[in-house]
Amino acid sequence: MIFGEVDNTDTYTQVALYEQFARIAKALANPHRIELLELLDQTPREVESLARAANMSMTTTSSHLQVLRQARLVASHRQGTKIIYRLSGEDVAKCLASLRQLASTHLAEVKEILTEVFNSDDRTILVSHDELLQLIENDDAVIIDVRPVEEYVAAHIKGALSMPLETINEQLVNLDKDKEIVAYCRGPHCVLAPQAMEILRSHGFHVRRLIDGLPEWRMANLPVSLGAQP
Repeated sequence: MIFGEVDNTDTYTQVALYEQFARIAKALANPHRIELLELLDQTPREVESLARAANMSMTTTSSHLQVLRQARLVASHRQGTKIIYRLSGEDVAKCLASLRQLASTHLAEVKEILTEVFNSDDRTILVSHDELLQLIENDDAVIIDVRPVEEYVAAHIKGALSMPLETINEQLVNLDKDKEIVAYCRGPHCVLAPQAMEILRSHGFHVRRLIDGLPEWRMANLPVSLGAQP
């Protein structure tokens, strides 16, 4: 190459790399696909389960999954007559966590939503990982998982009770008002735990929530259990 000339091969290579990076960004550039990824971060699912959880049609859900699969963000395998989808790797879960953090840090709109819906300025209602570990060790609190049962069965914080949001009123008799309750759900921006807190507080329970959710707890290599509660 003559000094001062542009190496077209290098330029082409760089552009080709950016195009591949953009495949990931394009796949993530849809709120429904981000929701599907977050649902798969809880547990692998078939299309019907994902469509039901995301309140979308089967056709729309399948279409979004194909985009995610083409970008290698999800993988699938056959289980009998069903196709089960899952995140293609732990790095996809970390990408989701980074995306949430980036938006929370730089977008004022996110901060406004979090303050209004999650009361995020009130740090007294949040329980850190270390504090929850101490509460579990000392048996000082009842830990409740308010996600759907299938997500609890796939993985949950060790010692937590399954108490899906829609069943809380029926399970109040199983809770001790003399003990603190710590609720958790899918992550720091999931509405299930805050909604559970409102219900429990209206019945006189002292309740707080985990600062994030099961995916972050699992990524921190903290103790989890599998299967239904005894």
